[in-house]
Amino acid sequence: MRVYELARKLKIPTKKLLDIISKSDISNKVSLSNLSSKEIEKIKNLLREEKPSLKKKLLPRDPVVTFLGHVDHGKTSLLDAIRNTQVAKEEFGGITQRIGASEINFQGKRIVFIDTPGHEAFTAMRAQGAQVTDIVVLVIAADDGVMPQTKEAINHARAAKVPIVVAINKIDKKEANPERVKQQLTKYDLTPEEWGGETICVPVSALTKEGINELLEMILLEAEMLELSANPKGDFKGVVIEGEVDRRKGPFSTILVKEGTLHIGDVLVGGEIWGKVRALINWQGEKSKEAGPSTPVRVLGLSKVATPGQIFIKVKNEKEARRLAEKVAEEKKEGSLSKRERLTLESIFGPEKKEKSLSIVLKTDTQGSLKAVSDTLKSLEEKDVKVNILHQGIGEVNKSDVLLASTASSIIISFNVEVSNEINLLAKEEGVEIRKYRTIYEIIDDIKLAVKGLLEPVYKEELVGKAQVRETFKIPKVGIVAGCYVMEGKVLRGSRAKVIRDKEVVGEGRIVSLKRFNQDVNEVSTGLECGINVQGPGEVQKGDIIEVYHRQRVE
Repeated sequence: MRVYELARKLKIPTKKLLDIISKSDISNKVSLSNLSSKEIEKIKNLLREEKPSLKKKLLPRDPVVTFLGHVDHGKTSLLDAIRNTQVAKEEFGGITQRIGASEINFQGKRIVFIDTPGHEAFTAMRAQGAQVTDIVVLVIAADDGVMPQTKEAINHARAAKVPIVVAINKIDKKEANPERVKQQLTKYDLTPEEWGGETICVPVSALTKEGINELLEMILLEAEMLELSANPKGDFKGVVIEGEVDRRKGPFSTILVKEGTLHIGDVLVGGEIWGKVRALINWQGEKSKEAGPSTPVRVLGLSKVATPGQIFIKVKNEKEARRLAEKVAEEKKEGSLSKRERLTLESIFGPEKKEKSLSIVLKTDTQGSLKAVSDTLKSLEEKDVKVNILHQGIGEVNKSDVLLASTASSIIISFNVEVSNEINLLAKEEGVEIRKYRTIYEIIDDIKLAVKGLLEPVYKEELVGKAQVRETFKIPKVGIVAGCYVMEGKVLRGSRAKVIRDKEVVGEGRIVSLKRFNQDVNEVSTGLECGINVQGPGEVQKGDIIEVYHRQRVE
């Protein structure tokens, strides 16, 4: 039996199986080689040893799946074939536009599909901070291969850190070439399992329904490997996936339950929207009394139509929900609650970030420019700072680029391409910076400075002065003030200070107050007495030495 076949049978990732083999004394470690029954039994024993003895108290939940891919590659038709509905023929008013979610039962297990119109809507939810999808099914037409929107879909799925299952559709066509599609996928680090990789690829036909069952089996297999779980009795958390206004009943929002259970009569709040649940309707239009994890339901009773990605929680009563919603609305009005901190080349990764990486979405005018700029950007990497080109393409900056940059905390570099007013406005709303360039030298200069700014700064300390603590005074609302004598140099208000006791540093802080007699002063020189309040080091004692110093950045 081959390794990838055994991994599928054992329901574990191929990579994990190879790791187990590498830890054992099994000589055959090549992914495409055959394993004997004796070796397989040995691997099973090793696998049993690796399993944790204690299981989580959380209960398993059903997978939530999103179909992404290039236009006309058959996403909706494939969903139609799976659900045995006529969605594709009902372009307007069909399930995709109206409900936003659907469910199927396969082999006794439930699979939930989120019917987003495309990867832009998928990423819009991610931009709100909502992780909606567990698995992405990447649909690629066997007669067409990997196309621009396919590449975008791959990048969007990766930005969301969601596993990808590939459905190679339209294999019924004469021009179909699934092997060519697999070969193309390897360029994007999506190597098929049968070629020794980790990507599940399933040839399917939405027209003849060939391969549909195998695709669903692979989705369930991937879900098992993810070990999805939730607590139905825990605190409720739900994410909006669709919204509309009914002329007779008012605003409806479709909410996917992530944690806990939603009941009729529950009071919800999400952002500035709140309400008491008056009705729950499932994807087939039937009324429900409750909805557990991984269940999408249309909720009636909210004050407004919620936007996709909005997170809702449950609160005690309507009074509390109204108070929280009004607080959010007031903060938005005052401008104190921004959608997200503006992402700029200067601020995109501050010093608090442990991993130093500059993420870029790159758009250029020609293929030649794309390669030249891309190669140049990669060459500007430093030892401790990685330049990560999240997505690159030819043509104008579009909505998808902005949403991807927003989700992944990235900037957009536009080289010799136009940016419309609509896209500029969207970028402003999402807090994404679009930097426009006409020459490659301008890009080099800016990225060099950005990379330099991302490197951990090196500082040297320069001693400014020393003061001896001769007495301490405890002042209400101020703390300990040290009566000091300046031994050398000078003491500066606002400077950093070290407290030395018995020749050892016992604390560090900043001089927040400096007084000469009863007057606030900015500095006190050698030979003079002063009152010093150092914030941060703890209690200063009589006899301590306060060293005043500057931290100077070394270029």
